[in-house]
Amino acid sequence: MAPTAQQLEPDRARVRARRREQSKNWSLFLLFAGPNIALILAFIYYPLFSNMYYSTLDWRLGSSRATPVGLENYVTFFTSDSGREVWRVTGIFTAGAVIGSMLLGLLIALVLNKHIPGKTAARTAVFSPYVLSGVGVAMVWNFIFDPARGGLAYLLDVVDLESPEWYLDSDWSLVMVIIVYVWKNLGYCAVVFLAGLQSIPRDLIEAATIDRAGPVRRFFSVTLPLLTPTVFFLLVTNILFSMTNAFDILRTMTPTGHGTNTIIFEIYLQSFGAYQRAGYSAAIAVVLFFTLFLVTAVQMRFVERKVHYS
Repeated sequence: MAPTAQQLEPDRARVRARRREQSKNWSLFLLFAGPNIALILAFIYYPLFSNMYYSTLDWRLGSSRATPVGLENYVTFFTSDSGREVWRVTGIFTAGAVIGSMLLGLLIALVLNKHIPGKTAARTAVFSPYVLSGVGVAMVWNFIFDPARGGLAYLLDVVDLESPEWYLDSDWSLVMVIIVYVWKNLGYCAVVFLAGLQSIPRDLIEAATIDRAGPVRRFFSVTLPLLTPTVFFLLVTNILFSMTNAFDILRTMTPTGHGTNTIIFEIYLQSFGAYQRAGYSAAIAVVLFFTLFLVTAVQMRFVERKVHYS
């Protein structure tokens, strides 16, 4: 026997109530999240897809004409000698910046984690360079690295050593910007490592001490395994930062990119430098985007397996 209209009315009322509740939830979601979504679409995804379109053009910056070339810009970047040089410099700079910042940051964090007088002032001093302007930091270090009148040249002269040609020798130029980048960013690593060290339960350290484990063994057997979430976080963020946030130092210390043309700096040089190749620059920017995406995905997929969260 088919249900009557009176029997179906409660079910229909529940459906209408559920729909009203869903409509109310969606309205609240759009009210609070809608402006943020609109901003993300306007300032992130629209420029991203526009840049992908520009990367298929042979277009000079400021020109009113653009010729579609398909994937030719990408082929040129991956097959040319200049493109291979960009990858080489980017790899060296990223490796030096990440390893240097994390190792020195960990050593400083281990020292600051001790009960020493003035450690609050020391933490402030270590972290201060991280919040300074990259341009200001680079200008100060330009005076330090000056081969003729710089402070470093004076110190080397005291021990009868000649200052390298930091600005003329491409290899020394790369070493120079790595040193400055590490100096500026190791405070960030030190503070994050210090937070990780202070979150380690003291009873585990005390138990290892009772078992007669020395400082080195305690570090590698207890401290370092429990720091792996911190190490993983810093590894991901530092790789991303070193590939995208070093432009101010590179541009200020080596304006023409003499031996320091990392991929982010090459984008600027190709578009706004002497070449004015906006389409080719857009292609390099797309390559950088997918490189960062791939590096992060690989780390999340494979490196995170080595992380101990408990």
